Amino acid sequence: MKAIIFDLDGTLMDTLDDLHRSTNHALHACGMPQRTLDEVRQFVGNGIGQLIRRAVPTGTSEEDTAHCLQVFSEHYVRHCQDNTKLYPGIHEMLTELKRRGVPMAVVSNKLQAGVTELAERWFKDTIQVAIGEHEGVARKPAPDMVRLAMKRLGVQASDCIYVGDSDVDLATARNAGLPCVSVLWGFRDRDFLMQHGATVFVSHPSEILSFAETDSLRGTA
Repeated sequence: MKAIIFDLDGTLMDTLDDLHRSTNHALHACGMPQRTLDEVRQFVGNGIGQLIRRAVPTGTSEEDTAHCLQVFSEHYVRHCQDNTKLYPGIHEMLTELKRRGVPMAVVSNKLQAGVTELAERWFKDTIQVAIGEHEGVARKPAPDMVRLAMKRLGVQASDCIYVGDSDVDLATARNAGLPCVSVLWGFRDRDFLMQHGATVFVSHPSEILSFAETDSLRGTA
């Protein structure tokens, strides 16, 4: 049975509302125009630093961008679970995978403190490894987080599949030599994902269960 490495935001959890609220809190505090929910949806995926760089107006100085990021981070730490929730069917899918003995990990460009907090609340009984952005490990789409997850799970690339919702996840899986399953309930739609090389899709978390017992994805990395 393959191990499964999951993205977090847009794959296991709907975090968009809290990210949007913290982004606009920071922009407002810094006297900058606010962003729509759909704009923030397009900005996420490469970590909070890139989120804020995309959200601030073009031409904003590095100093002002850094200040906005600081305001965002302080607000998000306090409010990252106000509206964040599991997507429907995720808990049941993870519970069944755990019952089958499938090793699982989460890798996210969210700060490690946030990943740890969310994992402790939502995945304590199902997912063994939770890796976020921290010093010394390159963010996705570099393969470093995935390789660290595999090392901690005690598995090889040939044992794993990667599940995500974005172009960043597709690139991450490709760089790590893993097949990628793209979910259709997250932050990107099918057409966008296909344009970035996605070939395998699931519309409901229960469909992921079939990949834990099949070699149908091998060779698609």
